[in-house]
Order: sequence, then C-alpha cells, then structure tokens
Amino acid sequence: MGVANSRDYQPTITVVLKRRNEPLKKDKPKWKSDYPMTEGQLRSKRDEFWDTAPAFDGRKEIWDALKAAAVAIDCNDHELAQAIVDGASITLPHGSLMECYDELGNRYQLPAYCLAPPVNLVSECNDHNVSEQTEPQEKKEKEFQLKVRLSTGKDLRISATMADSIRQLKKQLQIQEDINTTNQRWFFSGKLLTDKTRLQDTKIQKDFVIQVIVNQPIVPN
Repeated sequence: MGVANSRDYQPTITVVLKRRNEPLKKDKPKWKSDYPMTEGQLRSKRDEFWDTAPAFDGRKEIWDALKAAAVAIDCNDHELAQAIVDGASITLPHGSLMECYDELGNRYQLPAYCLAPPVNLVSECNDHNVSEQTEPQEKKEKEFQLKVRLSTGKDLRISATMADSIRQLKKQLQIQEDINTTNQRWFFSGKLLTDKTRLQDTKIQKDFVIQVIVNQPIVPN
C-alpha cells in the first residue's frame, strides 16, 4: 500500500474570537419616551419584549438570564445582576446589557426601557387626570358596541367611539370585568395595540372583534 501524501490532509482549524469583557456598569441608561409614559405602560412594554425575545436569534436560556439580570438592575441589585451575567457566561464588551454575547458568539441586545424607566415617567394619577380631561370631548363621537373576546373564552361588548384610545378601553374593561389594565394586552389582526392607539387608527369596523389576552397576576404561596 502506498503512503498518502501529507498534503492530502487538510486539518480543520477553529478560530474562537475572544471579546473584551467588562464588569457590569452601575449607571443605568437614560432615555426619554416619545410620550409621557406611566408605570403600567412601561410594564406592558417590557412584558411585550420579554414575551417575544425567545423568538429572536440566540438561546432561550440566555434570554432568561438576561431578563433576570434586567430585573435585578431595575431593583438596584447590581451584585445579583453581575452574578447572573457571570453564571451564564455572558460577555459585556461595553459593560452594558444593551449589547452582549454568549459563549457561542451570539449577540443579544436589550432596549433601554428594559433596564431603566424613562426620564419622563408620569404617575398613574397624573395619567388618569389627563385622560379624564380628554374623554368628555371624545365622547361626542358616535358610540357603538365594540366586540371583545377575552383569552379566558368570554365574549363581551364595550361601549366605544372611534376616537377612543386603547388605554381608555382598558379602563372600561377593568370597571366592567375587574381586570387590571396592566394585565390586558389588546390585539387586532394579529397586531398588538399600544395604549395610545385609537380605534380609528386600527381600521376596525363595527362588526369586527378585538382579542384581549388576560395575564393573570402571580399569587404568592
């Protein structure tokens, strides 16, 4: 048998890029919302992100670790956040969760609103007063019965006008069904409706149905 020429062998060389890793910075990102945001709206925005994050590129266990770290940061528990990041082998090139990598090189980006509230955060009371001032004028619009289908399987109707915002309708549903506004997520044609969205912006017609996902609060044992 002949001896194979050494040139026939092409060894595979794996190159691992080692990224710079800095400790998690204590400073929270400062950002301003496009509109004054309440704590309830901020929670809804965060819930929307974390509900869809595992569908992005990356690994679910890393997304879960990032969520836990973000909650720790929001609670000002910097040491816990750092421990979570280290335990998951997450690399922070700039010392921030807004851009980080797992040990396989997958990139993860967290929006600023998951790490800190906006500088123009308003209290729920102020938001309530603003909406109460605008509602009388909006109620001059012609009312109709909006069909709503809850994720619990219940169908119901809510008095509404095309000028009503989703935030106002959430408050009506809270009064009618005792479902907290922060536990409601409204969808139409598969699209999440934000609190500022008005019915006239959705192109909805009076015989169409809006779906409401009801997130049940976690009751401690």
